[in-house]
Amino acid sequence: MKKRRVVITGLGTINAVGNNVNETWNNLLSGKSGITSVTRFDTSNFTTKIAGTVKNFDPLDYFEKKEIDKNDLYTQYSMAAAAETVANSGLMKCDFDRNKVGVITGVGIGGMLTLEDQHRILLEKGPRRISPFFIPKMIGNIAGASIAIKYGFKGINFTCMSACASANHAFGTALRSIQYGDADAIICGGAEAAVTPLSFGGFCSMRALSTRNDEPEKACRPFDLTRDGFVMSEGAGFMMFEELDHALKRGAFIYAEVVGYGATDDAFHITAPADSGEGGARAMQMAIDDAGITAADVQYINAHGTSTQLNDKNESLSIKTIFKEHASKVVINSTKSMTGHTLGAAAGIEGITVVKSINEKLIHPTINFETPDPDCDLNYSHNKVTELEIEYALSNSLGFGGHNGVILFRRMESV
Repeated sequence: MKKRRVVITGLGTINAVGNNVNETWNNLLSGKSGITSVTRFDTSNFTTKIAGTVKNFDPLDYFEKKEIDKNDLYTQYSMAAAAETVANSGLMKCDFDRNKVGVITGVGIGGMLTLEDQHRILLEKGPRRISPFFIPKMIGNIAGASIAIKYGFKGINFTCMSACASANHAFGTALRSIQYGDADAIICGGAEAAVTPLSFGGFCSMRALSTRNDEPEKACRPFDLTRDGFVMSEGAGFMMFEELDHALKRGAFIYAEVVGYGATDDAFHITAPADSGEGGARAMQMAIDDAGITAADVQYINAHGTSTQLNDKNESLSIKTIFKEHASKVVINSTKSMTGHTLGAAAGIEGITVVKSINEKLIHPTINFETPDPDCDLNYSHNKVTELEIEYALSNSLGFGGHNGVILFRRMESV
């Protein structure tokens, strides 16, 4: 059976540097960080006091007032990004089979704010005061369900939960579903809204977060020798994946083609990456093989690039393993240097960044580079915009538990 070709026809995001795709892209090119001091709860007893939170978000732009309290912030961000994606795709202006349009979302944690709020009510007021909306508001799959309900998409619908690789696994599953005819189009990506006292405190206890509290905008510094942990963040990023002929017949604008997917696990440790990043290396090779190309064909990699000591070192090693002498020629960057780490949403936002890079022939900087690390000696587009004609680009995502997901994009050729 010949696999069907899959293209991207819509983009949508909300995150710490922008509330839509254009704002996000322009701020990334400008090297503008979205990391600030946390103000939504008291951080005086937390070792870390900074995060990448969404600014100027009004849920009334997407919900009726009476519906807002029925939806966790994670779902609200999902609906905001989905609204931009669907509008950008133009799909709703055309005739299409709603049974063949699906939704596949990724999330690392889900409705944590709701869980914390309702647990406090349980302790303070008793079980009879728990909201009847608690369960459907909290569960991780509810964002995908809500998107389907709003737009009437009746096709495949489920949620991938693989920590920080979740959105790339959502992309990969959507790719396969369309390739093999289970759907004509799927809105896919990831969302997260876990900057809450409990989850924030949990990461603090792990000593995973940067404590550069006096310089929030400089705290996330991927591949820099002085990096001291990731910066927790939030947001959502979705794309519309669509079968090529389906997109062409309705005259859709095509941003790029999705040509490869790789998924592996380190089977090594619950939080630390495997030595030399061997699991991530295998996932990159799988995506390259799936696309039927060689590593030398890739010009750009959007790295996982978390600003932790182990990730950045091991991801650099994994790139060297796969790309060998070509590794120094590939341009690499980390979107997290400005957005922070959005956990389950990360690959969604970063996938959009890759697609914009292909279209604009520009690669945004990895900001905050000051001190070279001998273990990280590749071309990370430090502190500068790189102009580049991109034919093939990889997006890497690596999650707690050893989950690795890699997507390979190609510039759309004439058809």
